[in-house]
Amino acid sequence: QVQLVESGGGLVQPGGSLRLSCAMSGSIFSIYGMGMGWYRQAPGKQRELVASITSSGSTNYADSVKGRFTISRDNAKRTVDLQMNSLKSEDTAVYYCNAHIISRSGPSDYWGQGTQVAVSS
Repeated sequence: QVQLVESGGGLVQPGGSLRLSCAMSGSIFSIYGMGMGWYRQAPGKQRELVASITSSGSTNYADSVKGRFTISRDNAKRTVDLQMNSLKSEDTAVYYCNAHIISRSGPSDYWGQGTQVAVSS
């Protein structure tokens, strides 16, 4: 079983920065690949992909965060971080860490509990 724990959320003024971190624990055998990512869900809106990163380091970003957010991962520590700069009020949401794992048992998705990010003056 895999657990994901996020940290680093909080209240920040527009233009400010935050760094979210996600730590993975637990074990899965025969992993063929694992992508990790950050999603967010604002009140009244659907959950959306913010950024993702493959095990080889290829990244993908939502258009709304390109140039402002940077995703990174440490495979040895099993962590994934999201550096968020130049934050805007529209970035306010609950941010969720995701691990998409391909193993001998097939694909599985794991989610963290979420961390609140509020951007306000």
